[in-house]
Formats: sequence, structure tokens, C-alpha cells
Amino acid sequence: VEDKVLTMSSTVWWEGAEKTRVLIASDSGCGGNKPGELLTLRHPKSDNGTCYLFSNEMLQEIQWFKQSYGSWFLGDYISQDGSLYMATPVDPVFILLPIFDEARMKKGEDPGKFRQLDEILFVEGYPEYQHLLPLAEKCMEIVCQTQEVGSMKFYRLDNSKVLAWLSCKVSCLKKTLPELDKNYAAQGEKQTLVDAVSIVGEYLKTEPWLKLLYDHLGLEFVDPTMKETNKENLPNANENKMEYSNSSQEKANKKTGKPGKQIKQAKVETGSKNIRDMFSRACKKKC
Repeated sequence: VEDKVLTMSSTVWWEGAEKTRVLIASDSGCGGNKPGELLTLRHPKSDNGTCYLFSNEMLQEIQWFKQSYGSWFLGDYISQDGSLYMATPVDPVFILLPIFDEARMKKGEDPGKFRQLDEILFVEGYPEYQHLLPLAEKCMEIVCQTQEVGSMKFYRLDNSKVLAWLSCKVSCLKKTLPELDKNYAAQGEKQTLVDAVSIVGEYLKTEPWLKLLYDHLGLEFVDPTMKETNKENLPNANENKMEYSNSSQEKANKKTGKPGKQIKQAKVETGSKNIRDMFSRACKKKC
């Protein structure tokens, strides 16, 4: 399969061929015209190999969007697959956080070792981390302690700096969510905070960062994997209410011997989607 990386400003340009996959990346603010590179890096939460776009010193994750029904008109050709790959900016600190965490070789209360960047970014099986060397030098001081010995610079991840950075991310997201999705605007402030932590948590390992973040914000930790499993197993809340109401009415009718009126069932809202359900990250096999 041939990959085409295109740019998007006010107009989206398409290249159509039966075995061509189209990636759309915004060119606003890139500050250059260097061709982008597709890098395979470890996903910060799962450690699975994931495809990212690195262009003009900006790291972008590839999002996959597909509706149930949709096709693309490409000139005189119709592509049956209406899916779309889009490259959206991601904070490189999220991607580099587990690499820097492992590199300090922390044991117990020991804060770990200071290491040079080229050492830290030498990741077995993932040589493309070396492309991020200038990017890491610019952004990782926000979560690291640094020491300079002569012309050499050494880095060590600092837990307190990481938590302060994560708290800032959550705070910004909490303010933004109600503006993006009416579902968030209608719920309470605490629940919006929990949702913001949950979204940020998609880029964090449960141990130690996600649990530490919950504790730092004074929230009760909920295992995201268990939460999703429970959602799949539990019936819809509206269905529960309607079943209970119908059952109660049937019992009452049996006692009185009267054919009671059919209870008007609550109308389940349709067509409303959560903003988080619109996109999924493209894993290595899709890229």
C-alpha cells in the first residue's frame, strides 16, 4: 500500500488510486516545507508500535476516522472505503515520558540516574527515536532535572515536575471540553474533571503516572479497563427504567384485573455522539 502525505489549509487535496492511503496533515504553523517522515514509536500507554508523522520538528499522531457509511469521489473514481487518516499534533512529552522514566533506572526511593539524551533515546527495536533528539532537547526540561558537565548535558525525570505538567494539561482540557461537546457542558464540574483525567490517561501508563495523577488531584482512582468492561456488560440505563416500569405495571394490572394503559416509554436520544468516539489512533498495522 502506498502512503501519500498531503497538506491541508483551506482546501483538502486528494490523490486517488485503488491502493493509495491518504494522510491529511495541517500545514499551518509548521514554518517550513520539509517532507514529513512516518516514524514507528512505542505508544506511551500500551508500548505497542504506533505510527507517527514527524514534519518540520513537529510530532503528530495519526488518527483514523470512519463513519458507518461513506465513500470518496475522486474525479471519475469512487473509493468505497470512506475512512480518513489525519495527522494531528501531539505533545512529544507524552511520547517520551516512558522512555525517560525507564532511562533513569529508578529503584525504590532512589531518584535514579542522570543520562545523556543520545543514551536515553537509544531504544532497542525503535531506532527512529533518534529523529526526536532535537525535539527532546527543547521540550523535556519541563519534566526533567538537568545537569551540565562541561559541554555535556544530562537529564533525569522528576516526579514532581511531571505531576505539575500533567495537572496543567488536565486543567486546560477541563476548560476546553464544555466548549467542544454539549454532553460535557451539561454535566457537573467534578465529572468533567474526571473525564479530562481519563482523556489524558489515554497517553499514560496506569503505574505510576495515572494513579499518581488521581491522587494528586484528590480523585478516587478508577481502572479505565474495568470501567469499559462494565459498560459493555451493563444494559442501557433507559432500558432498565422502561423494563422496570413495564414490569410494575403488569403486576398492578394482574392484581386489579384491569387492562391498564400502556406506559409511555422514555424517548432515547439518538444521533448524539461523544467527541472521544469520533477518532481512534492508527496502530502500526494500519500504517
